[in-house]
Amino acid sequence: MKVALIGGTGYVGSYICDELILNDHTPRLLVRKGSESKVVNAEKCDIIQGDIFDENSIRKLIKGTDVVIYLVAVIREFPKDGITNDKLQFRGSELAAKIASELGVKRFLLMSALGANANPDASNYQKAKHLSEQSIKNTDLDWTIVRPSSLFGDPRGEGRPEFCKALKEDMLELIPGFPRLLPFPAPSFFKGLIPFNSGQFEFSMIHVRNVAQIIVKLFLDDKMIHKTVELGGVKDYSWNEIIKKIAKASNKKVIMLPAPISVVLTAAFFLDWWGRFPVTRDQLKDLIKGSTCNSKDIFKKYEIDPIPFNNENLSYLAS
Repeated sequence: MKVALIGGTGYVGSYICDELILNDHTPRLLVRKGSESKVVNAEKCDIIQGDIFDENSIRKLIKGTDVVIYLVAVIREFPKDGITNDKLQFRGSELAAKIASELGVKRFLLMSALGANANPDASNYQKAKHLSEQSIKNTDLDWTIVRPSSLFGDPRGEGRPEFCKALKEDMLELIPGFPRLLPFPAPSFFKGLIPFNSGQFEFSMIHVRNVAQIIVKLFLDDKMIHKTVELGGVKDYSWNEIIKKIAKASNKKVIMLPAPISVVLTAAFFLDWWGRFPVTRDQLKDLIKGSTCNSKDIFKKYEIDPIPFNNENLSYLAS
């Protein structure tokens, strides 16, 4: 099968390329000029040069394929540069779905996010994901929506963002030259004024390779048409546990200190504009809610072994 990937040079996309090739499918990628080095196994991929908002490029990408997979996501918004969740996630997926429908390419997979919703207090990220879902549901496509929890796994360079690596660099290495023999004070966030159960919000950590494996199984499974699939690992980990595992894999020491989320949100309010501030208000909103689901059945259904969230599989953090 020929599979059109929008976002195929990114973190999840690079692993989906691997999985498609492994299963004798041909990935067709939309690649911006200057991003050619981000394509994995380029000799086994069809490459269409263009931009996500160039309709001719999208049309050329999708024409003659069997499946479209939309993977674009925005980790951090920069509105002045036109990098927003509304534009790249919602509007981009809407355009791709419209063109797929016009070209008669019916099978469409959208990567959304666990917790996508339109509540007034939701982050821009979650609102845009929700709008994308609703837009896809209102088409004539044979859609499947995938909602992953927090992912981990080697980003393999090229500036691809990854949850654990970002926490290591933006938190555990926040202070240059901090003595390695001393435990680094990491925030154990809590709501309200009393640090009761600080850092106990949980995440169903899932390896990016498992997500890629499941996505490739999903588009071949007609029973999953018009279904929304939540993906997470088979075990939940608290924020405190995650930070300690990242520290161990990074050969660092850490001590968790209670930190009121309200204080950090206030700081982010004033410093969101500064790209070097390690976290945005939107990211904090999503973080403190946690992200959990039970995906044991989907692993069993497709006979996929869950990759554990452990020191061995976090070894890429040691560099």
